[in-house]
Amino acid sequence: MSTTRAVVLARGLGTRMRAPDPSALLTPEQQRIADAGLKAMIPLNGRPFLDYILSSLADAGIHDVGLVVAPDHDALRRYYESDAPPVRVRVGFVVQDHALGTANAVLGAEEWVQGEPFLTMNADNLYPVDALATLAALAEPGLPAFDPLDLVRSSNIPPERIRSFAFLEVDDRGYLTSIVEKPAEENSPSGGRTSKGGRTSKGGSSVSMNCWRFDERIFQACREVPRSPRGEFEIPEAVGLAVRRGVPFKTFPAHGPVLDLSTRADAADVARRLAGISPRP
Repeated sequence: MSTTRAVVLARGLGTRMRAPDPSALLTPEQQRIADAGLKAMIPLNGRPFLDYILSSLADAGIHDVGLVVAPDHDALRRYYESDAPPVRVRVGFVVQDHALGTANAVLGAEEWVQGEPFLTMNADNLYPVDALATLAALAEPGLPAFDPLDLVRSSNIPPERIRSFAFLEVDDRGYLTSIVEKPAEENSPSGGRTSKGGRTSKGGSSVSMNCWRFDERIFQACREVPRSPRGEFEIPEAVGLAVRRGVPFKTFPAHGPVLDLSTRADAADVARRLAGISPRP
């Protein structure tokens, strides 16, 4: 049976989105929301970016979406509870009191998922529906493995941003054996074909776009994972801990485009790519 729940991580501080960029072409409304760091609510062609994410999840067969939000995200909650409640998905809210990282955000959703498997993804990325549908159809934990060169070709993600992503190593059966968060440039997928340990992964290097299918076993890893060098509790680190403890993570090849709304400069290009698309969350 396919997974029908998804957790969308919309709690981040939006540090990169808040950063001034005189070259970015923003409308006054986009400017206001960017100043608040609410990446998911940046209006694109008249609709919040999050509407496109929810619409894609509905297309992939997801019925329930838990939005991880900050205590002061009143505007986001009001929009989806009162102003424009979705029709094709049910939206709930998980409050993460402090921005302690993505693994902490997932841990906060433990009660909301009610013991069921669930997808987890960023609120500043729009993933292909076929990748989401394949992920939801898995019978075990897993993730799409994106080809970095394809992401550069098909998405709005420049090579230098690819080098900041986690990259993957898998075995001959397609199961994850290691994941390296924000690898050094000389070992990154765009800079070579080998892993941090020098071993070539099946089919060459691939990257994680922080899109996952989890079950309840992830919560123990999220509780016990140490802080990363950045001082946060990170999903890739928690997944690595779970893998070392014997939890299997099935990977499958995935292709873009994955639209990334990380900075103000991304808004115009993402809006152009979404022109003519009417989201139906």
